[in-house]
Amino acid sequence: MSELKIFHERESQQVVVQSKQPDEIASHLKAAGVRFEQWRTSAAIKPGDATEAVLAAYRKDIDRLIAEEGYQTVDVVSLSSSAPNKVELRKKFLSEHTHGEDEVRFFVGGEGLFSLHIGNKVYEVLCQRGDLISVPALTPHWFDMGPNPNFIAIRLFNNPEGWVAHYTGNDIADRFSRLSN
Repeated sequence: MSELKIFHERESQQVVVQSKQPDEIASHLKAAGVRFEQWRTSAAIKPGDATEAVLAAYRKDIDRLIAEEGYQTVDVVSLSSSAPNKVELRKKFLSEHTHGEDEVRFFVGGEGLFSLHIGNKVYEVLCQRGDLISVPALTPHWFDMGPNPNFIAIRLFNNPEGWVAHYTGNDIADRFSRLSN
């Protein structure tokens, strides 16, 4: 089940807001400038399926987002606990960073923990199957797929180069939750 926890940036152990209700999650995130939606998911999609099959299953919603936001590139990332580079990939995403464009992810399956550092708050968003999150450009954040990743996500980009991170050098991510799976 998707979950939102909001903390003051200096109090990583004290939850200010917590919700597992999709409408409440979307409302809190919208107030912070973050898009959160839930899409219907297809039970037929599983880790290892061809990119074309994953994209075809969600073509209508993908096309809607492309029309609304002008995304230029769409791809699929599928990671399992047997991935040989899972430790390096996890480390790459765990440091606070920004992007020059929105970071848009739709979770076809599995889960991941997005942490957004907005103002003096940290928004931890546990995204699971059916969740779409769009982290606005230049928003400091980090992502944890856990030590045993197991997810499939569709990624949409305005930048044809895809995922380009600009690390902030802030160690705030070290003080907040990690996904344990």
